[in-house]
Parts: sequence; C-alpha cells; structure tokens
Amino acid sequence: MDTSGRLRKYVVSRRHLIGLSTIAAATAAGTCLYLGTLPKPTISTSSTLTTSALTGSTTSSPNSSSTSNMTGPTSTTSTTTQGDVVNLALQSSQAKTQPSSDIFVVNGTTGHDNGFKALLDVMAKNSLRFFKSYKQGTTQGPDGLIAKDDVIIVKVNSQWNERGGTNTDLLRKIIESIIAHPEGFIGEIIVADNGQGRGRGSLGTGGHLDYEKNNAEDVSQSVQKVIDSLAGYYRISTYLWDNITYKGVEEYSEGDFEDGYIVYENVDEKTGIQVSYPKFKTKFESYISFKKGLWSSETRSYDGERLKVINVPVLKTHSVYGVTACMKHYMGVPSDRLTGGASGSFGNSHLSVGKGGMGTLMAETRIPTLNILDAIWVNARPLRGPQSYYETATRVNVVMASKDPVALDYWASKYVLLQVAKTRGYSSQHTVDPDFVPDTPNPSIFSTWIVSSMEEIRETGYQTTLKEDEMNVHVFNL
Repeated sequence: MDTSGRLRKYVVSRRHLIGLSTIAAATAAGTCLYLGTLPKPTISTSSTLTTSALTGSTTSSPNSSSTSNMTGPTSTTSTTTQGDVVNLALQSSQAKTQPSSDIFVVNGTTGHDNGFKALLDVMAKNSLRFFKSYKQGTTQGPDGLIAKDDVIIVKVNSQWNERGGTNTDLLRKIIESIIAHPEGFIGEIIVADNGQGRGRGSLGTGGHLDYEKNNAEDVSQSVQKVIDSLAGYYRISTYLWDNITYKGVEEYSEGDFEDGYIVYENVDEKTGIQVSYPKFKTKFESYISFKKGLWSSETRSYDGERLKVINVPVLKTHSVYGVTACMKHYMGVPSDRLTGGASGSFGNSHLSVGKGGMGTLMAETRIPTLNILDAIWVNARPLRGPQSYYETATRVNVVMASKDPVALDYWASKYVLLQVAKTRGYSSQHTVDPDFVPDTPNPSIFSTWIVSSMEEIRETGYQTTLKEDEMNVHVFNL
C-alpha cells in the first residue's frame, strides 16, 4: 500500500492551514531551542544496580509463557566497563481491548550479539514478519514488512557522539538482517539523518556519521565504518541531510532534480509546524522523495510502496521535551533551518514538538514501517539529555520494536527510562513519566506533547494508542 497516498487522503481534508504572512512569532512556554551540549559531568566510580519494572497489566499474554521460555541465542559478554548497569525485570502483558498495538522487547542484549535476531523471532511469533516474500516461513510471508527490492531509509541519530547516537552494533545487525533477505536482497539501504547543521550536536556541526567516539562495544565503530564494511556487493550508503538542509527545492514531478528540502507554503494551525522533508539522489542514483517515494523518470511517477523507513532512535531524556524516543527522533527528518531555524519564528520544526508537530510531520509525510528503539545504553538523568556521555550513561541492554511509535514511547519511558531514574534516585522524574498530569498544560512536558502527537497520527486512520489496555507487550529475556 502506498503509505504517502493513504495519508494524503485523510490529512489534506482535515488540515486548516494558515499563511505565513498572518503568523506572529511563537512565545509559548517551553519553546527554548536546545543548541549545544550541557557541561560534561564527572563520575569516578561504576556500580551495578538491579531493579524490577512491573508492566501496566498483571494479566499474562497467551504468548507470554512460550515467549519467556524460548531458548534464546547466546549473548556475548560486554567488554565495556564505563557507566552503571541496571538490570530490569520486564514482563509481557496482553491488551484488554481492541484495536491494540504490539510492542516487542528483547531484554539482555548488547546489540553485538544475536539480540536483533531474537527480536525478529519474537515479532514473527506474534504475527509480525520482518521479511515480505511469496513463501511463508518463520520470519517471512506475503504480509511481511521488507521486500527484497525495497529501498529502505534507516533513520539513525547522528547528532550526538558517545552514548547519544544510535548504537552501531545494533545498526549493523539491522542491515545484516535486511541483506540476508530469504529471497535475496536486490534493493537499496540508505542510512540517513539531519543533525540540523551548524551550532547543533556534539561537534557544533550538526549531524556526523564518522565520530571517533561512538555508541558500540568497540567505540571506534562509527556509522560510516559499519556501512563501509558492508558495502560492496549490496547497494548500501549514507546520506547526511544536513548537507541539503539550507536548500529549498521543488518535487521531481515539477522538473526539479536538485537535492534539497520541500517546504510547505503554510504552517499547520494546530501544531505550529511548517512541514518539510528531504528529496535527494542516492549514491546509486535512486531519486527519493521522503514523502512521495521513488521517482521514475521513465514513467514520470512515484512508487511510494517500495520506499520504507526504519526509525532507530536512542531512548534518553531531553532538556526541553523530557523524553526523546521514536516521536522526538523524527526531528531528524525536517529542515529546521528552512522553517524558522534559530530565530525561533513560528513554523520552526523543533518548537512544534511540544504541540505534537512530529505527529503532524509523520502524518503528512511518512509513518515509519517499523520503529526499533535502542535502549542498550540510556541517559536517564532527567533534563540532562539528549547528549549522553560514556561516564553517565546507564547500561540497560534492552531493544524494543513496534509499528506504533506512540505506544512504544509510552511503554519505554514508563518501564525503562523512569525505572532507571527511580533506581538511580534522580530528581525531576515527572519529566519522563508518561502518566504525569501537570497542574497547567505545559508543552515541554512529555506526558502533554505525546498526546498531541498521537492525535495527529490517529487522524490519518493509523493505529496508535497511549492506553496500556490497548497494548500487547511481548518480552523475550536473553
């Protein structure tokens, strides 16, 4: 199904957009823009802590018993000694009402082991197959997610080094799984992100795909090194959208073949975002519109079905918005520079997060095919992210996945991030609590803006929820 076409059918009819000329600058609370890093703290000791995180329901899933007792792959021993370790006791649960969203969890993975394979097995055991194929199998079938000829954007976090960026061991396993497609992979993989250019991120240059200090067992393993080691026979490349984030262009259908950003003329009245999305030519000369899909000059048409997005954020706190996970991670898709940027004018993508702007962005462009949430290392220090230093990150060894980015954000913040914050005795825990109800509405509070984000996605007809009674949680302990 053409995702962008399906979304357009719902979204265009509901949008009430207002022209930029009629908009004043935004002054809502909590709209300060996080541009740099917080001072790097020093920790002189390491310790191992254990906590137990109860799930939202004590009712066991029909699959939970068999899932929990699965014989898992052997886990390698971590060689990393920096930071603290918190072992979470996570449990499966079954939705009480329908429709429902599925959340898949592997507990005890370093990312360097067979944890991602275990995640695909848990997904398949619960009717979500990763591979799309004519032949039915354990992890493959006609209803699978990724076809052999798909073009896949793997959206990572490139803005931060150390533990702030996507775990590159996990990234390697994701890519290795895709190219091991049971029908033989003949498609293309692009690892991409927009760190939003100068003044942002660990180096003050925006995104970076070849850091010296990375999030991996071998900290020298950058995103670019992973791609370089796997490229050759397969069409695998990177694209840093920072390089085009200052350039506005038109769609291919309008005769514009320059790389750059498509920017909506109007601003969304409800969430205050001026939607923008990248349009670019890959190393292998595929022409991609993030919203519309793959462009064919021969047919002069887009193929939205073959373009897939795998969203791979890191679970951590955020100095402005409390939590950054699947929804906030989509801030690496738009151009913040062409939509207000550092001036803070209305329409700015980052300022819209607190009103549900990332939900609008997903609804207007492309909802991820799959969200894979990296919680191998987390920054659970409230309001101290999104940078995550080696010395202060906490090792949790959890990887999660879901088609529903909102449900996954809710569950992960409540049963992973909040539990670590409680165990460590951090203050301001309410900023990572999805159930927290502020005395007055505050767009910088996670529990407030995640609701707005959900409402935006839900208006497209896509299944999403914040109710635990509508969540099936499938946990596999390595």
